[in-house]
Amino acid sequence: MSFPVNGRALLALTFTGLAATAAIMLSQDPPDRSVDLAGQQVAMESEGTAQALPGINEANAAEAVAAQQPDLNDPFVVKRILPIDGPIRYGEWHWDETGVPDGPIVITVDLEARVLSIFRDGHEIGATAVLLGTEEKPTPTGVFPITQKKKDHVSNLYGAEMPYMQRLTDDGISLHGSQVEWGYASHGCIGMPEPFAAKVFEKTKLGDRVFITRGKMVGLGDSLVDS
Repeated sequence: MSFPVNGRALLALTFTGLAATAAIMLSQDPPDRSVDLAGQQVAMESEGTAQALPGINEANAAEAVAAQQPDLNDPFVVKRILPIDGPIRYGEWHWDETGVPDGPIVITVDLEARVLSIFRDGHEIGATAVLLGTEEKPTPTGVFPITQKKKDHVSNLYGAEMPYMQRLTDDGISLHGSQVEWGYASHGCIGMPEPFAAKVFEKTKLGDRVFITRGKMVGLGDSLVDS
């Protein structure tokens, strides 16, 4: 999801980055094996003289390759991305936690794609298009722990209903259920379709982190929490 997944885009012609939001895949180039793995030296001729380069043995090569592999035991490494075809439309959401083990929750929000994803133990279990703030009242970027949860909440500033509210900042930026449609915006909060917001509310706890970025993409094997 997410992440973002982030990397997914909202179906809206006015938003940039739409063409770069295909399925997220992890690929790694094979290690450079230009030296003899048997530990022999390779001779190079330079200006008529032979220069010896140190070789590496199989054990060293295996250690180098292993160091580049993601730790799939790390609950913050992406292990699954939901198979969603195409960009996510306003009001659309996806949820599937089948077979996903217990583990820490991480929420990612990509402001460029306008997509929120929720991960458990590194598995994306939900993704949706979201409403965000305006230029005058933008949604901030950064890492925000959930500091308050309230199922039935009304904004102190605007008098608007904010069901399944999960506060992120002292000045009121929150995750909450909303009418997610084209042409709508928030005062900086992250609005989700209400049925999706209810599911997220059920899974999170105080202290769970929400990573809000602009255009950052994560894929299988990537860390959700490393910058």
